[in-house]
Amino acid sequence: MSQLPASYQEYLAGKSESFINTVRPILMQSAADKAHGVRVLNLPHGHQAHLDDSIPFGTVIEDID
Repeated sequence: MSQLPASYQEYLAGKSESFINTVRPILMQSAADKAHGVRVLNLPHGHQAHLDDSIPFGTVIEDID
């Protein structure tokens, strides 16, 4: 699937290229399976994203590790 849902596109709007490059693959994985949302962790030296089965599909939640 090459197209992200509108909610994911809106989430990425205005983000830096390096942030998008980090998070987009996980958003694409979520869009492909349509089963889980995404949790983005704000780490001291960057970001990490992963699928989270406690988050509904189409939703992104930012969290601090």
